[in-house]
Amino acid sequence: MDALKLISESSMKKELPELNIGDTVKVHCRIQEGEKSRIQIFEGTIIAKKHGGVNETFTVRRVAFGCGIERVFPVHSPNVEKVEIVRSGRVRRSKLYYLRDRVGKAAKVKEKIR
Repeated sequence: MDALKLISESSMKKELPELNIGDTVKVHCRIQEGEKSRIQIFEGTIIAKKHGGVNETFTVRRVAFGCGIERVFPVHSPNVEKVEIVRSGRVRRSKLYYLRDRVGKAAKVKEKIR
């Protein structure tokens, strides 16, 4: 059991930004295309965080060309290069699934004033 714990802790990333629900983030994700790899940026609002430890994930939602797109990113994945926080959101829920039903300005999250 201790060996499993050591393996899981060694695969975790050391430096992580403070990710909160409602934040708008830019996720730099590595995409493998045949022999080549490139970095693709996915920008959107964090609507959920799940699990913990090595299995921790966060869901990012954006609307592109009138179509809602959600991607789930593992926090400690080697394919996630970095996560930039664009703006902090002020929310009172742990899951923002209600944003799926909203369109336009109603789907906005208020900004947290520091």
